[in-house]
Amino acid sequence: VQLQASGGGLVQAGGSLRLSCAASGRTFSTYRMGWFRQAPGKEREFIASINRNDGSTYYADSVKGRFTISTGSAKNTVYLQMNVLKPEDTAVYSCTASTGSNWVYWGQGTLVTVSS
Repeated sequence: VQLQASGGGLVQAGGSLRLSCAASGRTFSTYRMGWFRQAPGKEREFIASINRNDGSTYYADSVKGRFTISTGSAKNTVYLQMNVLKPEDTAVYSCTASTGSNWVYWGQGTLVTVSS
């Protein structure tokens, strides 16, 4: 499974961005897709995930109510709509996919920079 993320950039605090992650290959083997982020000098942090089969979602408390994860109609693309962005949201965002309980596949990161 290959994952290709896009949509990062520079935005002012309070603004919005939408990240996309396109999955290709043996996508039928995956059932959850998600986003993590890593800020400079910090550990990688779980942001959100979605079950490709039933659409159930989970969010980190730090983004709940501001970020929304969703999939496209073919369920091979996952989106992360980020609203009311804060400077502390600045990080490299990476998409990932699982075949079971572990995150197995990772895409390259996309940088999100939020200016104050």
